[in-house]
Amino acid sequence: MDQTVTKDDCCTASETRDDNYDLIVVGAGSAGFSASITAADAGKRVALIGHGTTGGTCVNVGCVPSKAMIRAAEAVHGGASAARFPGVEPCDHAVDWGAVVQGTTDLVEEMRHKKYIDLLPAYKSVTYIEDGPARLVEGGVAVGGRVISAPRVLIATGSRPHLPAIEGIDTVEPLDSTDLLTLPDRPESILVLGGGYIGCELAQMASRQGVKVTLVTRSRLLPGAEPEVAQALTQALKAEDIAVETGLAYVSVAKAAGGVNLTVERGGKTEDLTAERLVVTTGRIANSENLGLEELGIETDARGSIKVGQDMATTRAGVWAAGDVTDRDQFVYMAAYGAKVAINNALGLEQMRYDNAAMPWVVFTDPQVAGVGLSEVEAKAAGHKVKTSVITLDNVPRAVAARDTRGVIKLVADAKTDRLLGGQIAAPEGSDTIQTLAMALIFGMTARALGETIFPYLTTVEGLKLAAQTFDKDVAKLSCCAG
Repeated sequence: MDQTVTKDDCCTASETRDDNYDLIVVGAGSAGFSASITAADAGKRVALIGHGTTGGTCVNVGCVPSKAMIRAAEAVHGGASAARFPGVEPCDHAVDWGAVVQGTTDLVEEMRHKKYIDLLPAYKSVTYIEDGPARLVEGGVAVGGRVISAPRVLIATGSRPHLPAIEGIDTVEPLDSTDLLTLPDRPESILVLGGGYIGCELAQMASRQGVKVTLVTRSRLLPGAEPEVAQALTQALKAEDIAVETGLAYVSVAKAAGGVNLTVERGGKTEDLTAERLVVTTGRIANSENLGLEELGIETDARGSIKVGQDMATTRAGVWAAGDVTDRDQFVYMAAYGAKVAINNALGLEQMRYDNAAMPWVVFTDPQVAGVGLSEVEAKAAGHKVKTSVITLDNVPRAVAARDTRGVIKLVADAKTDRLLGGQIAAPEGSDTIQTLAMALIFGMTARALGETIFPYLTTVEGLKLAAQTFDKDVAKLSCCAG
C-alpha cells in the first residue's frame, strides 16, 4: 500500500513561485516535523522535503505498529497467565495473525494522518515538497530538477534496519522488523538474530501469538543493560518457552528443508539452528547516502551517522542534523528533542544544548525493562565512587499482590555524596515507573531523600523507595510502609 503523501494531501512547492526559504528540512519524520513546527511557530518560512514515508520510522514501522502488536500479544498471553491467581482458570485465545497485522496497519494509517499529514494545513508557512530524492548543494537543496534556497538546512532522514554481513544471508529472504510486523501469514517458527531492544520485543510478541521462537545473540540479551536486569528478562523469556541462545558467533546462513539453517560457533564448536524464517534485528543504519554530505564536508562515522555537536550542528556551517541519521540517541522523543535544539540554535531563538543525562529508555517486553542515568559500569568510568542497591520484585508488595514477581530494581548512587546517578528496572509496569526516577535525577535527589519520599502503597513505583532504603537496611524486615 502506498503510504506517501500526494499533492492532494497538502500543497507542494511547485504551487509557489518562490523557492527561497528561511529553513529547509530534509525528512518528514518525528525530527523533521518537530523542526518545522518549531520554526513555523517562530514565524519562519520552511520547506519540508519528504524523504521516505511521511511520519518516519516511529509511526510507520517502529513504535506504533510494534507496540500495537505487543499489546495484542499481551492480551493473548493474559488468558494463560491468569492461572497464577487461585480460583481463576486459564484460557487459550485464538489468534488470527493476518487480522492482527491488518488492524495494526489500519492504526498506523490513522496515526500517520492524524499526527503528521493532517497537521500540515495548520502551519501555513510550511511548504511540503515531495518531488523525488533530495541532495544538499551550495546554498540549499536540489530536488525535482531545481534548487531550493535557504541559509539553514536540517537533515532528518532517519535510519533503516541493518543487515549484517553473514555468509549466505542474502539467499534466505531474511525478514527485518518491518517485514515481520507486516507479514500477512504467521510463520510456524522464527530465528531472531540480535538480542537488543527490538529483538527481545519482537521475539516475545511473536511467541505469544503462537510462533516458535529462538532468540540468538553474540553476547547476552540487552548488552547495554545492567546484568541483573538483563538476567531477569532472560529468565522471563525462557519461562515462556522462548529458546535463548547467547555467547556465540554467526558463521553462515543457508536454505534448509522447510526454512532456514543458521550455523553458529560456540565454545569452539559449530551448531545448527533451524526455523521457517530468519528475522534480523541487529541494529539500524543511518539514511545518509546520496545526500551530498561528503562534497560539503559533512562528516559521518563508520556507520554513516552524521556527527553533530551538542548544538546539533554538523561540520558544515549552516547545516544541522537531528534524529536517527545522527550519532545521537535513537529514540523518537530524542529525535524530536534534538530537532528542537537544532532549530533554536540555527534560528538564534534560544541557546540550547543536547542533554541526555536524565533520558529515560524502555524496552517493551514483559516484564518491561527501563532505565535512566548511569549504569554501575558507566558511573565508575565517569570517576564516581559507586554504591549500588538491588532488590528483586518479591520485595515489592504490588508485585506480590499481583502474583507476578518477575523482575528486579537496581539503583546506582555516588558513595561520597549519596546523590543518585541512575537506575534500571525490570517489572511489568517498569515503563511508567522509570519517569519518577528520571525526575529524581533531574532534581539531584539523594538515595536517602528518595527513600524518605512518600509513595502510594501497592504501586510498582514504590519499589524505587524500597530500593533506595535497601542502601542502608534490609527492607524484608520492615512492615508495610514502615520505612
